[in-house]
Amino acid sequence: MTTLHFIYGKPAAGKTTLARRLATEYRAALFIEDEWLVLLEAQINSLADYVRHARRLRAALAPHVIRLLQLGVPVVFDFAANTPKDRAWVRSIFEAANADHMLHVIEASDAFCKERLRQRNEAKPDGVYYGEVSEATYDAVTRHIVPPSDDEGFGVTRYDAEAM
Repeated sequence: MTTLHFIYGKPAAGKTTLARRLATEYRAALFIEDEWLVLLEAQINSLADYVRHARRLRAALAPHVIRLLQLGVPVVFDFAANTPKDRAWVRSIFEAANADHMLHVIEASDAFCKERLRQRNEAKPDGVYYGEVSEATYDAVTRHIVPPSDDEGFGVTRYDAEAM
């Protein structure tokens, strides 16, 4: 049975880096939400803008990802699985495809993530930098993050961001 891999982690915890590593390791199709939003020229100036564009992108990609999984192609999502609603969307995909899943959880402190965010904003590295993210934006986003619970019933692999 093929697997849909998805990632929980705070901003700048290392989700994209892990997603790329998993895609290589599992020879999987990789979907990086930020790259798609940039390619689609989504104008994102607020959290509400992000939510609107992400919802549209996810609706467009879901049937294609389901088909890839049905064809036996492993998939890695670099779409933050940071809320129960996000994770329910992923569940709807792997269940529709009758595929397996793995939720990769990156544990990271706010101090660690904010330092990495500062470094990323300064260096602007290709592939992980899609625009300046302030600490205020980080704080606004992390207020909405809800760690996965055992009640959600996902298979989970855990990582320590500082050890990755």
